[in-house]
Amino acid sequence: MSAFLMTWAFPIALMLVAGLVSGFAAGLFGIGGGFVVVPVLFVMLPLLGGSTDAIAHVAIGTSLATIMITSLRSVQAHARRDAVDFDLLKAWAPWIVIGVGAGVLLASRITGSVLALIFGVGVALMALHFLFPVLRDKHLRDEVPGGYVRAGIAGGLGAFSSLLGIGGGTIAIIVMTLCGKTIHRSIATASGVGFIIAVPGTIGFMAIGLSAPDLPLGSIGYVNLIAALAIVSTSVISAPLGAATAHKLPAGVLSPIFGIYLLFVATMMIRHGLV
Repeated sequence: MSAFLMTWAFPIALMLVAGLVSGFAAGLFGIGGGFVVVPVLFVMLPLLGGSTDAIAHVAIGTSLATIMITSLRSVQAHARRDAVDFDLLKAWAPWIVIGVGAGVLLASRITGSVLALIFGVGVALMALHFLFPVLRDKHLRDEVPGGYVRAGIAGGLGAFSSLLGIGGGTIAIIVMTLCGKTIHRSIATASGVGFIIAVPGTIGFMAIGLSAPDLPLGSIGYVNLIAALAIVSTSVISAPLGAATAHKLPAGVLSPIFGIYLLFVATMMIRHGLV
């Protein structure tokens, strides 16, 4: 019994807590929750066995699997308030999927250390936005661009997010607010962006990891089902609470706190990549 508790109880308990936090963050900020999930998985996945070389890829892939459910739950909660721009999601979806495919292909060709560095640098950039939101009140145009610009924005969003194991909400929110959408509508729509990214991303990381050796227990390719189920089981509870809170709070109340957290995560991940 004591061996079971040492092996399973602590990592699963931490993943359950990570699910609560990531779900609430997904609903509140319109993000997929990967900024919370990936660092926890870097710590917990080694306890489930497998080689250290695969940890980064499994953490990213598993994060995308949890985002698939968390974002769906979050967008449902926002949709009940008629806050989601489904027309924009339909226009972006094909280009996002293409971008995700490119990101997964790139992930299959780089080492775990490089992937950790990419995550750390990407998170650091996101932290600067939350800490110094110089673009928050900017207004460049009255509508989101179409054509080649749309393809570039949505495709780049998909590729970048699939490499980091995130839902891409922060970038999507920046683009939408710059193009005249309110912060609350942007957050709600960004939840849907996370779902569009996570579905092909999860499938892709499963596929590229099928032949990988020494994966953590419970993995299908680069997606760990034990961790994903533990995190999702609580994130689906907290995501609607985060969405409800987002519609009650003034924009930006919690952004500095979240930015400091992201800087801490970025530092940890960059250090992991350099070791």
